[in-house]
Amino acid sequence: MTSPDVRLSAWVHGHVQGVGFRWWTRSRALELGLTGYAANRPDGRVHVVARGSRADCQRLLELLQGGATPGRVDTVVADWADAGDPIDGFAER
Repeated sequence: MTSPDVRLSAWVHGHVQGVGFRWWTRSRALELGLTGYAANRPDGRVHVVARGSRADCQRLLELLQGGATPGRVDTVVADWADAGDPIDGFAER
């Protein structure tokens, strides 16, 4: 029996726009088999939404916090929820 999918919503603070951060996040998410998106926000944050297994979403969160991202991540505020509706692919918005 597989564990139910979850939805991770991560607000990434720091210098994360205009540095390839969304592309990098999309690449890591696809490697993990996740769906969702990474979107620039007007206040300078990037909002990452990922849907998949809890373990894979947790791994993406660790990568976002890990210091090997493009730009500079100051903090990541994460929220966990039920998977909700399916998401096709992983988009940069």
